[in-house]
Amino acid sequence: MTSLRSTTDPAVKANTVTATSQAVLVLEDGRIFRGTSYGATGTALGEAVFATGMTGYQETITDPSYARQLVVQTAPHIGNTGVNSEDAESRRIWVAGYIVRDAARRPSNWRSERSLDEELVDQGIVGIQGVDTRAITRHLREHKTMRAGIFSGAAAERTDADLVAAVLASSPMEGARLAEEVSVKDAYVVDPADHGWDGEPRFSIAAIDLGIKAMTPIRFAERGVRVHVLPATATLADVKAVNPDGFFMSNGPGDPATADAQVSLLRSVLDEKLPYFGICFGNQILGRALGFGTYKLRYGHRGINQPVLDRRTGKVEITSQNHGFAVDAPLDGATQAPEERYGRVEVSHISLNDDVVEGLACLDIPAFSVQYHPEAASGPHDAAYLFDRFIDLMAETKTANTKNINTEDTK
Repeated sequence: MTSLRSTTDPAVKANTVTATSQAVLVLEDGRIFRGTSYGATGTALGEAVFATGMTGYQETITDPSYARQLVVQTAPHIGNTGVNSEDAESRRIWVAGYIVRDAARRPSNWRSERSLDEELVDQGIVGIQGVDTRAITRHLREHKTMRAGIFSGAAAERTDADLVAAVLASSPMEGARLAEEVSVKDAYVVDPADHGWDGEPRFSIAAIDLGIKAMTPIRFAERGVRVHVLPATATLADVKAVNPDGFFMSNGPGDPATADAQVSLLRSVLDEKLPYFGICFGNQILGRALGFGTYKLRYGHRGINQPVLDRRTGKVEITSQNHGFAVDAPLDGATQAPEERYGRVEVSHISLNDDVVEGLACLDIPAFSVQYHPEAASGPHDAAYLFDRFIDLMAETKTANTKNINTEDTK
């Protein structure tokens, strides 16, 4: 979790004083927006994306899936409720830069421990305020997400041509391998007893941290599942060492086309017939493991109000999402996986905004995944049933394996 340092820290106060210096947002196509600095001063480079959530900005900025991205908040008022030590979704802020229209002058909430501006300064996150975020969002929707830079203080005094050149020299998101950068280095365990579960754990799972949000293993633990969180570099031997009943891959940043190691690991797990559940990046990795391709979306899905259809139930879910890539799989009916040993697969969920694949369900092996975030941090709880669906899948697989063992013993 993000630790909150005292506002008496002189470095924080010194940087806060400069919060009204000139700042400029520069897009790679030459479009420029001018405002004033917010948070730390300096330079931030990354991919400019917009997030449509009306609430949950602290969960947004601490979501590792936003690594190397400059986040435009479409909600006009940001910082009203401050920040606290409980709502962070990881150990630090991961956004490369932060873009808001109207930053709160002071927070007002009983849970607030300090202002968002102070937290951005403390963690060295360069931001800009006072810009037309509606115009920025419309521009990104019309022209696609693109590289960008926020420049404030002395960095903003360079010529426009120099600033555009700096943006064009930065790395694109295509081909970016980031999961290993945001993942934990050492394994840890989230135990059901620490999250309200009374009794012995029902199941144990190995969860690969590709940028996992803190609430995801907690949602499992609340349901009686012990979670062994492993680094992004974990091997099949590491997975087997915790003797799991199921295998999970989390959300995370970067281009799924770079995740060859994780795809190879998942194929090994699928060959072991271990039940699998993946979300977001974990959905894209399942797609690639099955032999499908992935591609970059024009401007992605980011926010807590994304409508998705669960084709199995016919229900519409309002979901929390944060992804810029998607799986390229046939939308209609069951199809043979390109990696034929995995049998048939179907697209289980689709976006109601643009028909993007939002979920995969394997029909011949115990595996499924979704592109969105069912942990609801922040966001709606419509998709909470997916944790229960995975528990049911582990139970069914365990029962089937027991029957097979008993059958073999009687021969």
